[in-house]
Amino acid sequence: MTDILDRTQIYIDGQWVASDGPGRIEVRDPATEEVIAEVAEGTAGDVDRAVAAARAAFPAWSSLSGAARGAHLEKISALANERAADLTATVSQEMGMPMRLAAAVQVGMPLKNIASYAALAADYEFDDRQIGNALVVREPIGVVGALTPWDYPLHQVVLKVFAALAAGCTVVLKPTEVAPLVTYALADIADEAGLPPGVFNVVSGYGPVVGEAIAAHPDVDMVSFTGSTRAGKRVAAVAAETVKKVALELGGKSANIILDDADLTAAVADGVSKCFLNSGQTCTALTRMLVPAERMPEVAALAEQVARKFTVGHPGDAASKLGPLVSSTQQARVRAYIDTGVAEGAELVLDGRDTGLGTGYFVGPTIFSGVTEEMTIAREEIFGPVLSIMGYRDEDDAVRIANTSEYGLSGGVWSADPQRAEAVARRIRTGQVYINGGAFNTDAPFGGYKQSGIGREGGVSGLEEFLEIKTILR
Repeated sequence: MTDILDRTQIYIDGQWVASDGPGRIEVRDPATEEVIAEVAEGTAGDVDRAVAAARAAFPAWSSLSGAARGAHLEKISALANERAADLTATVSQEMGMPMRLAAAVQVGMPLKNIASYAALAADYEFDDRQIGNALVVREPIGVVGALTPWDYPLHQVVLKVFAALAAGCTVVLKPTEVAPLVTYALADIADEAGLPPGVFNVVSGYGPVVGEAIAAHPDVDMVSFTGSTRAGKRVAAVAAETVKKVALELGGKSANIILDDADLTAAVADGVSKCFLNSGQTCTALTRMLVPAERMPEVAALAEQVARKFTVGHPGDAASKLGPLVSSTQQARVRAYIDTGVAEGAELVLDGRDTGLGTGYFVGPTIFSGVTEEMTIAREEIFGPVLSIMGYRDEDDAVRIANTSEYGLSGGVWSADPQRAEAVARRIRTGQVYINGGAFNTDAPFGGYKQSGIGREGGVSGLEEFLEIKTILR
């Protein structure tokens, strides 16, 4: 039995303090199902204290030069890089991504973003431009409430918190209660690096209590939320009562269009990888593979061949490519979607419901072919390693199918002609499109169209989400 880690304090005004309430939340290792830690079940009173600390810290922090704020962030960046191995072990254990992948994705990307925002704080021109007698300046919006998810628990914290800090805002963060431990480790690092008290505050707890208290709080100037579309709508509705700015990064059901001239072997291999990353628990996962209808059997065979190489196993096993899903709830949800796909008549090419592993929240690689537009698995976000292969008649039909989704977060296009691929990419109503397997760019704007959200994260665009525009007439 693993010793249970006690992280039952919250971080307010530069100190670890007790919550107002007695509640505790268990954190489980999804590979073993054992409880590995307990964190505080925060209260609305905790949020009041954290917001008051952030409000009190805002004048001094926002009045620092960008270079001075950047220097603080550089100290955190240096210390976080020294602790990279520990951060990787923590996030791998609490949310299940295999260690080798977690080092690159769950930790490597956010560490790069911390360094990027440290540099941006120093280099960004806050006096934006001159228009005749008007000087246009950008100023920090104020106190930011950040609500973050469990699929990329460190990365999503960094994209919000460090962009807001670079902009001159102070922050109250509610991390996911499912995988909060890496956030606590980050708070330890920020504290050790000497970040001024009240600039960064952490209150753990459940969304309907802590999340809603942050969204509703009259002294919170902006809320940035990442999670499900359903929860995002609730955050926006609660925040509207105080007319605060809301940034939302929500769900996806992204289409990967493989055109008739594409290299099928390369396109299918890349598409399967982009669907199964993080065991499919990725909002940008390319879960709909759109192919010429007459080539569906060939594509299904190729996809199955690739998917069988995605070894399911414990995150600590070097051979594992798919770790467990994050919780028993998520496992049951994904299995239910597979059941629905079978019931609605899709062809189950590869069935991942039974992995043969008796312990852990595992679901193996799953592939459906012959999926049609009205099927549930073609419309709803599954958030598991489930790929739906769909047929199209021609290029226009492929674009139409891609755009029928209520979501618009990511997408892909494959073609032997890069110009043709880009022309199709421009027609897809989505915030991000990979062409011929292009690499993810952490400095590029990230966000969605339609019900995938409002606003952008990453790089300059992510920084500017946390700035107000003021016109000074002289």
